[in-house]
Amino acid sequence: MSMGEVRYLISGDCAVCVEFGNEISPEINRKIRAFKIAVEKQGIEGIIETVPTYRSLLVVYNPEVIRFKKLTERFETIMGAMDSIQIPPPTVIEIPVLYGKEMGPDIETVAAHNGKTVEEVIKLHTSGEYLIYMLGFIAGFPYLGGMSKEIATPRLKSPRVKIEGGSVGIAGEQTGVYPVASPGGWQLIGRTPLKLYDSDREKPVLLEAGQYMKFRAVTEEEYRRIEKQVEDNTYHYVVYEKEAE
Repeated sequence: MSMGEVRYLISGDCAVCVEFGNEISPEINRKIRAFKIAVEKQGIEGIIETVPTYRSLLVVYNPEVIRFKKLTERFETIMGAMDSIQIPPPTVIEIPVLYGKEMGPDIETVAAHNGKTVEEVIKLHTSGEYLIYMLGFIAGFPYLGGMSKEIATPRLKSPRVKIEGGSVGIAGEQTGVYPVASPGGWQLIGRTPLKLYDSDREKPVLLEAGQYMKFRAVTEEEYRRIEKQVEDNTYHYVVYEKEAE
């Protein structure tokens, strides 16, 4: 895998931003994911954390263990060996969603704005696999790519004071899921019973940058069943490898 032109930007006294480009694209995201995995495989002493973003990977390190120059030299060595490092295919996680009514009070607005029926909105929203470019805003909030422009809808003019965790919304050409209750101005079209963030879970954040999400419409009965399974820690998450494009 050719990594192209890469820049190493100093971010304070204990982090470096490894920048792969100047645009939001699946190609750049693949490079970020591949480099993140490659760095983690190397087990470089002194690295504390890696944080993927739209077009870069932030690497937090301990300058008492490894210095900026030495770290970037290690990065250059990794860059040159990317073709020999095995990168597993990304996974897709299925997100069950109950669309409409009290769970998605704005779905009719989205439909009307785009000249479609509610059923067509649901069909379009569940038709693709959404790339998780990064997590941010609040813990576990996924920034997704891949939503159909046919259901793009502007944000609410006046944000809601509280949106329930699990709410699925649309804002412009983006779609996303609120992991916890918070204020927000997205058009709400449904809700998932899954907890994208749970501080009591061994791995609090459910999703990962570089992974894909697939929305699946469920009935209210199925929603309640999954909700109980999540509470009982008996729910089996549907995760599978993404097919090569």
